Amino acid sequence: MSDKYSILHTMIRVGDLDRSVRFYTDLLCMQELRRRDVPDGKYTLVFVGYAPETTGAAVLELTYNYGVDEYEPGTAFGHLAIGVPDVAATCARLRAAGAKIIREPGPVKFGTTVIAFVEDPDGTKIELIQRG
Repeated sequence: MSDKYSILHTMIRVGDLDRSVRFYTDLLCMQELRRRDVPDGKYTLVFVGYAPETTGAAVLELTYNYGVDEYEPGTAFGHLAIGVPDVAATCARLRAAGAKIIREPGPVKFGTTVIAFVEDPDGTKIELIQRG
């Protein structure tokens, strides 16, 4: 059954669409895959990711609701996780661009996997996991 199901995307609401698209594309090296503006519904969707869903990759749906510039982060949502080749170098690049590193690079507690955490411009937590 698992070959018939897959995660397509995770939706997060953003307060400034251009700022968020820049964060995910410029700083986290994703691509803007598609954009849909829905004036009658007063929202815009931008899908970003490392590859389109048609390849089996999961993507992010950034949702901007017209006139809403801030959201209260929920307590049920934990974080996004992104694999990177070098967590320390990625954090240095993100910090230099003004991103907020909320957990410095280092091994996970009681383990050896190197991780760090960064916040996007709206406060969504992103875990960076060293791969390879």
